[in-house]
Amino acid sequence: MKFAIRSGVAWLALGCVGMMPLSGYAQPSLPWPAKQITWVVGFVPGGTADVLTRVAAQDLASRTGLNVVVENKPGASGAIALQQVARSKAGDGYLITVPGPLIYPTPQPAIGKELAPVMLMAQGPMVIVGPSQRALPALRDVLADARQRPESWSYGSSGNGTSQHLAGELLNQYAGTHIMHIPYKGGGQAVSDVAGGQIPLAILGSAPVLPQIKAGKLKAYAVTTSVRLDALPDVPTVAEAGFAGYDASQWFSVAASPGIDAAVLDQLNAALQQTVRSQAFQAAVNNAGMVAGGGSRDDLQKFIAEDTAKWQKLLDSGAVKLTDGQ
Repeated sequence: MKFAIRSGVAWLALGCVGMMPLSGYAQPSLPWPAKQITWVVGFVPGGTADVLTRVAAQDLASRTGLNVVVENKPGASGAIALQQVARSKAGDGYLITVPGPLIYPTPQPAIGKELAPVMLMAQGPMVIVGPSQRALPALRDVLADARQRPESWSYGSSGNGTSQHLAGELLNQYAGTHIMHIPYKGGGQAVSDVAGGQIPLAILGSAPVLPQIKAGKLKAYAVTTSVRLDALPDVPTVAEAGFAGYDASQWFSVAASPGIDAAVLDQLNAALQQTVRSQAFQAAVNNAGMVAGGGSRDDLQKFIAEDTAKWQKLLDSGAVKLTDGQ
């Protein structure tokens, strides 16, 4: 099967009516939506994408004077939301957030093609968790048991083709396991199911799992990046657990539909540069165990190209299987 890699995006369609300058900038006033921006999240509430979007939207609203409304549009690992926004007109005032990297069995709107790059918003690790009441001592014990009893093990993620799905299949490849993937429509329900013991494992962004870990409802086995998470200093990385070279992260970017004037996109980039440095957003990314992004629109395009190349080997191996549903 040929896969299309699609980056995580936060999509914004800026209207061409009304003159609404961004406060705090010496740039000339540029066209913005006259009424509001609708910021669409391609997953259910409660996941990392949703949490960071809401904080960023509130700051963007205060910075532009616009009404910014967050709308959750879950389904097909964010593809439904991507398609909705890509079909909209420039004046409709839409925005969308989806984690990256993402893969789909069929082509979807992509940054650099149907969508214009604006800025990298945040990046960070995922966490491998299981229910506390049935926890094994360490990740190596989980994987050893999964080799012996593959039918007893599965892992949840926020959807097919998401960064969490990719991280899980990369772990299967490193560990020689065949742990089955169970896709959800977002991180919130996956957290509930793994905490309740309905599924034995989940690989999710840190934002939705940290409260449950601290409450003793989830056991954190490992983090997926090459460095430990400050919020979980005693939890090893997958590499430290015995799988040298393993490294997987998730990230969030902001992109816009084609047809938006480049000067408007530059002004949006400038506004978001301030947003990611704001106290509220810094607190949100710290709580999520992530690092705030930034950089130019060209920087984002280069980052996406490099990240796509990193995952191509896994996709070419045929290890990632997409199923119907989420």
